Amino acid sequence: MTELETALEWTDTPVPEVLRELQPAEQKKVVSYIEHVVHKKTDGLEELYQAIAMIVKYIPHFVVIPLMVEHIRPPIAAGVCRKMGVDQATGYANDLPVAYFSEVSKHLDDKLVAEIMDKMKKHPAERFIHYELQHHLLHMLDIAAHAKGKTLEIIARHVTLPEHENDLVDHPHREVIGKLRAMQR
Repeated sequence: MTELETALEWTDTPVPEVLRELQPAEQKKVVSYIEHVVHKKTDGLEELYQAIAMIVKYIPHFVVIPLMVEHIRPPIAAGVCRKMGVDQATGYANDLPVAYFSEVSKHLDDKLVAEIMDKMKKHPAERFIHYELQHHLLHMLDIAAHAKGKTLEIIARHVTLPEHENDLVDHPHREVIGKLRAMQR
């Protein structure tokens, strides 16, 4: 991965070819400019996330969940979730529709999602794991690398792994796949 790709990896979009054609010094200037614009446009969001996390503590879940799903985009919900802490976030994760929680989880650190899953009730956790394995297998493997105990057991029970060890020689999830395979035996 080039320095430009590494710097813009957070955008989750391919680097435009025109930027690749620039000299390294020019690329650095573009990246610096993009980071400046993003910082300017997102200034204050962390404080907003913190305020929302504090406010929703006092609003019943049956009110917050439908409003969240209907009116709050997953990246914003993820920002609020990061400020809530694992216990409060787990309370919401248990009640969110699985597709919405899946989208939110894409904007969270895999370790945090694993911690939330470890504390979730069994059935919502299983629904989420099953959904992710069907729709976003690599994302679930990223999360599984941080999961423990019952969560890892549920993943191992539901995941279908490659049959041959040779299929995993250069696989980035080789270690977690080995763990899951050992649990399946």
